[in-house]
Amino acid sequence: MNARKNDSSLLFPLAVFVLLAGCASGPPELPYPAFVNVDELDNVFIAGLPGARAKQLAGDPRTRRSSNRVRLPPDWSFTTGASPSQSVEVFVLAGEIELGEFTLASGGYAYLPPATSGFPMRSVNGARILYFVDEANERAVIQTPLIASSTLLAWQPTETGFSVKELRSDPGSGVRTWLLKIEPGATKNWQRSTQTVEGYLLSGAVTETECNGTEAVTWEYYPGGYFYRPAGNVSGGPDSATTTGGIWFLRARGSEMIETVSGCLELQE
Repeated sequence: MNARKNDSSLLFPLAVFVLLAGCASGPPELPYPAFVNVDELDNVFIAGLPGARAKQLAGDPRTRRSSNRVRLPPDWSFTTGASPSQSVEVFVLAGEIELGEFTLASGGYAYLPPATSGFPMRSVNGARILYFVDEANERAVIQTPLIASSTLLAWQPTETGFSVKELRSDPGSGVRTWLLKIEPGATKNWQRSTQTVEGYLLSGAVTETECNGTEAVTWEYYPGGYFYRPAGNVSGGPDSATTTGGIWFLRARGSEMIETVSGCLELQE
């Protein structure tokens, strides 16, 4: 079951909330989406990807920004969708897609800036992808498509037990997309980010703690787990750990500064 949200700009199917109301043993409730099991979300249709089924993770109807997990059926063919004023970001979870002249298998990544997002896209045998549509960012420096295979990128250690693969880091807007690998037994400090961050767990089992006011709430993510953590929210702490190791797909919506804090109680200071 997934957690309840209060932000009307974050779109989740109504049926999810009906199920949540009757669930006594689900994950802790928070004022933003966290501890979400994407498999339990209802299927929706995306106008820009006709014939595909999607799980909508988050979005803003005012700007038409959206985050989705999409299943493309076999012999599917259209374009990457979106309008000329929007960017598109794709990460292949399973299967294979053809994006213009490029073929992307599992771990494949593409970023298409505004005015370049109408690439032909095709899947012969079907695929499952993460699919993000964002409004244009006037500070963005990257104005040409980025297409890569994350499997060919090397992990770069950042601190003990953690390493990253940078998929996109725009020096103008600060917008960033990356993979984070957590080694078994690694823990992290309590921390607060200046930017909204969303994450989708690709592999492993990872326990995370979120601060709901001054209360620490903890739950375990499995592959397909998702969170949308607004800027300023505190998370981490000694209970945020993994015994199996884990890999996250992460996105930050601007230049991010991480502040180490003492825990949830610091929110009242």
